[in-house]
Amino acid sequence: MAPSKIIAVGLNYRDHIKEMQRSEIGSPLIWFKAPSSLLPHNGIIRVAFPEHKTDFETELAVVIGWTAKNATVERALDHVLGYTIAEDISDRDLQRSEKQFSRCKSFDTYTPVGPFVYTEVETGDLEISLRQNGEVRQQARTSQMIYSVAEIISFASQSLSLLPGDLILTGTPSGVGPIRAGDELVARVGDWPVLQNRVEDAES
Repeated sequence: MAPSKIIAVGLNYRDHIKEMQRSEIGSPLIWFKAPSSLLPHNGIIRVAFPEHKTDFETELAVVIGWTAKNATVERALDHVLGYTIAEDISDRDLQRSEKQFSRCKSFDTYTPVGPFVYTEVETGDLEISLRQNGEVRQQARTSQMIYSVAEIISFASQSLSLLPGDLILTGTPSGVGPIRAGDELVARVGDWPVLQNRVEDAES
């Protein structure tokens, strides 16, 4: 069953804020991605507009297990089922021209997730990385996040109810870069089995 919503968090690593030439806004920056953009481990990312700059972004993802509304930071993790690895594929040309994030990140296949959901794990200081064709492009630690998982859940739940199955992407570190047909992407969090996906151009 698809989640009722995918919430993505932007600008949650200071080095990424710097590389994107943005500024901290004083609270989590959130938007929605379409559940139809989900893609499993070993699935093929199909680039909607090959002529556009389309970037990878590796993220720690949170799976909600119990409804959260107005959750406190102290109790926010009580609503978590587990964690997984995700990528937030982003069409930068559309992002720049439209000045919003939802459409440019919601094309079919633009949210690879998996391969498993991990329960009862501590995610406060895990290595997070991405390799593109064997080369390390992103490498950081989740302890570098500006807003913790608990703070993100609490913040989001003040505005809307988080429902079982909902997915939260917690932001990407620096090192984001473009993908092209033929690429192999391998995303890793901690010592979990990797999330691996290939890239092709979408059929016109």
